[in-house]
Amino acid sequence: MGNASKDKDSQINYLKNRLNMFMEVIDSMDPESTDVEDVDRLISMLDDLEVKFDRFKKDWDKEETEDHQ
Repeated sequence: MGNASKDKDSQINYLKNRLNMFMEVIDSMDPESTDVEDVDRLISMLDDLEVKFDRFKKDWDKEETEDHQ
């Protein structure tokens, strides 16, 4: 997906796209044939999304602090 931008709108779009990708993966899975590796992959995707969100949130909090100074 490439590097995410520092622009808040771009970051939100990045997160939305990643979440949509995650949802598509879940929708494409067959519950009867899903194995532990598939679940591990989903957990990894969520972990990556959480890390990215935390980085963006730090940027947003920093911007908000700077705007109030």
